[in-house]
Amino acid sequence: MLNKNDKIAIVVCSNGKKIEDKNKLKKLERVLKNMDLIPVFSQYIYEDFFGRSTSAKVRSNELIKFFEDKNIKAIFDISGGDIANEILEFLDYKIIKENNKPFFGYSDVSVILNAITTKTENKTYLYQILNIIESEEIREKFQKSLLENKEDLFYCSYKFLQGETLEGKIVGGNIRCFLKLAGTQYFPNLDNKVLFIEGLGTTIQGLITHLAQLKQLGAFENISGLLIGTFTKIEREYSLSDIENIIKDFVPKNIPIAKTQDIGHSKNSQVLIIGKNIRYQLSK
Repeated sequence: MLNKNDKIAIVVCSNGKKIEDKNKLKKLERVLKNMDLIPVFSQYIYEDFFGRSTSAKVRSNELIKFFEDKNIKAIFDISGGDIANEILEFLDYKIIKENNKPFFGYSDVSVILNAITTKTENKTYLYQILNIIESEEIREKFQKSLLENKEDLFYCSYKFLQGETLEGKIVGGNIRCFLKLAGTQYFPNLDNKVLFIEGLGTTIQGLITHLAQLKQLGAFENISGLLIGTFTKIEREYSLSDIENIIKDFVPKNIPIAKTQDIGHSKNSQVLIIGKNIRYQLSK
């Protein structure tokens, strides 16, 4: 995917970063340079009075600028929060489609990943690059996967809760953020898709209300399967069987369901490729 001395862009499309994060970003820069990558940071990184790095229009233009720049080989969003959907109406999806390059982000950036894949059919990547400053092991997986074309960061272990085969193109991400797209032109067609959901601060009541909204949207009538990532807060307070029982209350018995602990808000989270066709099979 990447080669040594490639330039990669670092952007903020959701909430601006806090000034206290400056040391983390300096460390990220050092780590990437040690991998012989050349990070190019957006000039709009840190939060203003309203928690934005800058206006929606400017954030959108900044992202499009990096898509148009032939010297930039991949774009990594390091933000999360609440306001990523603010830029969707300003993005030029024709430019993004014609300048297809890997775009990575997670959490609130789920809305941008799914909007881009919906509007362009380009694959996008659910992943937070800041994870690589956490340990040598994570850095090695990143380097092997993105610079040596290994599968270390793209592997996902799973177990089936219902059914035996999970197959289709992946859509989804953070459940709260993904549902911001409901009723808009950016919400993906869920027919025969595998829907992925995860959450960080989602409460058990929040999960119930999000699942109810998905059911009321008809999501569980159309998807080919459901892939459940980690729900960080809920999994600290409830057992996995409790979570499974809640989910099964909303999902018909004919819809395959698989659970993975490998994708979510954990520092060790793997990459999930939005728009990629997957096929998971129950081991006999």
